[in-house]
Amino acid sequence: MIPRYEKKEISSLWTEEAKFHYFLKAEIALLEALEEEQMIPSGVAKKFSKAKINIDRIHEIEKVTRHDVIAFCSSITEQVDEKFSKYFHYGVTSSDIIDTALSLQIRDSLNIALTSLESLLVALKTRALEHKNTLCIGRSHGMYAEPMSFGAKLLSFYTEWKRRYEDLKIFSETELTAQFSGAVGNYTILTPKVEKLAAMKLHLNVEELSTQVIPRDRIAKLISITSLMGAALERVSIEIRHLSRSDVAEAAEGFAKGQKGSSTMPHKKNPISAENLTGIARMLRSHIHVALENTLLWHERDISHSSAERMMLPDAFGLLVYGVDRLSSTINDLVVLEDNIEKRIHDNFTYLSSYYLHKLIDQCDLTREEIYPIVQEASFSAKDAKSFHGIIEKEVKKKGQQFKLNVPTQSEIKNIYLANIDDVYKRCLGTI
Repeated sequence: MIPRYEKKEISSLWTEEAKFHYFLKAEIALLEALEEEQMIPSGVAKKFSKAKINIDRIHEIEKVTRHDVIAFCSSITEQVDEKFSKYFHYGVTSSDIIDTALSLQIRDSLNIALTSLESLLVALKTRALEHKNTLCIGRSHGMYAEPMSFGAKLLSFYTEWKRRYEDLKIFSETELTAQFSGAVGNYTILTPKVEKLAAMKLHLNVEELSTQVIPRDRIAKLISITSLMGAALERVSIEIRHLSRSDVAEAAEGFAKGQKGSSTMPHKKNPISAENLTGIARMLRSHIHVALENTLLWHERDISHSSAERMMLPDAFGLLVYGVDRLSSTINDLVVLEDNIEKRIHDNFTYLSSYYLHKLIDQCDLTREEIYPIVQEASFSAKDAKSFHGIIEKEVKKKGQQFKLNVPTQSEIKNIYLANIDDVYKRCLGTI
């Protein structure tokens, strides 16, 4: 991860040294399980508890072995008496340790990501409640539709992020597995009981059937969730960008003292955070192709997935936490330009067309097909709400019908279009 977007709490989990620490955790858990099953002498695991990770020594050995797991094992066993060291890496193959350790890395990364997501959910919920009764113009196809709650925009984002949070939490609880089954998952030396004991010590589930690797559809599932989060990230960002446009001006990103929007145009306040997050979101979504390709290994196992995962997983978690944290601050600092929002409601009236259409359906003995063109023509030709109302009244009268309806006041408009907002919020948030 380049320094500009690095989240050190994530990157520290994905250093080479951290990887070997996770390897050692997996190896010691296995030794403890072997002792319990009396497959190795008692006290062996304790001898390795004080072993140190020496990156330089691992690199030195790897120059000869050209195998990082063997280099790791040699760097550890040379720190322990030979009568104990011979039991290190007992009965397992490299992928048992690599993949089990990777589950531990992913779990720790997920814990950080989930904490960031919880903060984002609080930010979205808080701002959604703040603007529950702020009436704004809703849009479909980019065109004015009907008034709606501005808070409902934010509530929509909240519900999407809540779904993704729950997806990630369930993944953390159900999809992270350990394997200690040996070459091609055959349990030639070890037993499923030893595997289960070691997995329990690491607080991981047991992979139900390992083919020497933990199946990569699990990681593909994880990346599909983070890719969906990339989509959610851009959906919020694109709304902020649209609302920030000069010709819309309904919201704006916070602008700090001393901040500058342009190198040559002092008047500019650009939606730089939303634009940055749009790029981050695109990178997050790009990982899904790699993750799906990585599920396709030859026979029981190859390592075509390995190099891709070494780049993809640290970036996926780093970008996710960076993006979620930045979105949280953007939402917290978002300036909602309520005067502009309310003026847009005051200055337009054609959104009343659906309201009038259904009132006429209720009050007149005319078909929907007869009423629709009347309201449509009034919408196209009227200059204000009063003339809109007058045209409809006149055209309905021509058809021998009467209808009684006053032009709604601004207070009545708010009541019309926010009539059910409390029910929607209760459905999304529970008791409010």
